[in-house]
Amino acid sequence: MSNISFKTSVSDRALIEAIANRASEELGPEIFGDDPLTQVAMSITACHANGCKLDLQRLLEADRFNFLHDVVGIDRHVSRQTGRLTGFFQPRFSAREE
Repeated sequence: MSNISFKTSVSDRALIEAIANRASEELGPEIFGDDPLTQVAMSITACHANGCKLDLQRLLEADRFNFLHDVVGIDRHVSRQTGRLTGFFQPRFSAREE
């Protein structure tokens, strides 16, 4: 089993931080626990760095319904051991293949 990666670019980290801030403001501890900023940032980073690249800019700019679908879905379905998504969850803002 490979180790989970949290390696992202500086620009990706800035977008992930903005996504975590938005999610924390919109849902906060009721959904994400005592430290929503860290929880969301780690879940999004793990997903993005371990097999499901996200279009982070589009996710950040998404309407509330689609934003929450992806952020909550990723948090619920990301494996804490591998960073890969489980349960056949597919984010709406997965990066498009070139």
